[in-house]
Amino acid sequence: MADWPDMIAYLNGSFAPLAQLQVPVLDRGFLFGDGVYEMIPVYARQPFRLAEHLRRLQHSLDAVRIANPHSEAEWTAIVGELVAQQDFADQSIYLQVTRGAAYPRNHAFPADSTPTVFLFADPLTTPSATLLAQGVAAVTQADVRWLRCNIKAISLLANVLAKQHAVDEDVAETILIRDGLMIEGSASNIFVVRDGVILAPPPSHLMLTGITYDLIIELAQQHDMPLQACEISADELRAADEVWLTSSSKEVLAIVTLDGRPVGNGVPGPIYKAMYAHYAAFKTGVMQQGKDY
Repeated sequence: MADWPDMIAYLNGSFAPLAQLQVPVLDRGFLFGDGVYEMIPVYARQPFRLAEHLRRLQHSLDAVRIANPHSEAEWTAIVGELVAQQDFADQSIYLQVTRGAAYPRNHAFPADSTPTVFLFADPLTTPSATLLAQGVAAVTQADVRWLRCNIKAISLLANVLAKQHAVDEDVAETILIRDGLMIEGSASNIFVVRDGVILAPPPSHLMLTGITYDLIIELAQQHDMPLQACEISADELRAADEVWLTSSSKEVLAIVTLDGRPVGNGVPGPIYKAMYAHYAAFKTGVMQQGKDY
């Protein structure tokens, strides 16, 4: 595998080694965090739910009023070429669009900037068999972020601080609590199981609905697993029989310890095991068939 400086990336119409790519210091993504992004997992060189990722990208671009610089077909071609350029099959594609460079520096939108488009690929590292079997630990923290968390914006300092809190506590994730309600993780969505029912916090402006979140709901419905979208209090979270985190890179993981206390029996529960089996089967289908189904 090539070292990261030599990995082929994409910037504004050109493919080149990652270390050679540069953006202007006046780019508004650098100055203001004025941009949006997507993370797209790739299994066996097959992008995972690419159409759904591109729809969410469009939602974020619309929300911050950046014109989409490419059609869906163009994005698909760019992602496909980037995937093909790597010497590793399982990838995590980072896609970022900023409002572009503009002078003078001004908070208001510039009249004539051109969006900056940047993509690169990392090797995709999925949870190990040990993590799947044993689960992970998490802690809770007050959610002090802004009120437009449904936009996948590159201005992620609050999430960075929450994730670092998890690192400092030697756990996998920080679960954010706002006004007594469980919202999401610093870099994940959170599901709860009570009395055999999967509980999912409903989409809102306070959380970023993940592509994996949507898939878990679809799989629950397809396999007749009881599911309810509802607000989940912090007390309900702490009293849950099972707690899961989901994300593009972490897939579906059981949280077995929360704030130093066991969740349920302190091991991955039966509903989690059933859901992970359905998720793994779906992923295998994508890898074998070359498309989502």
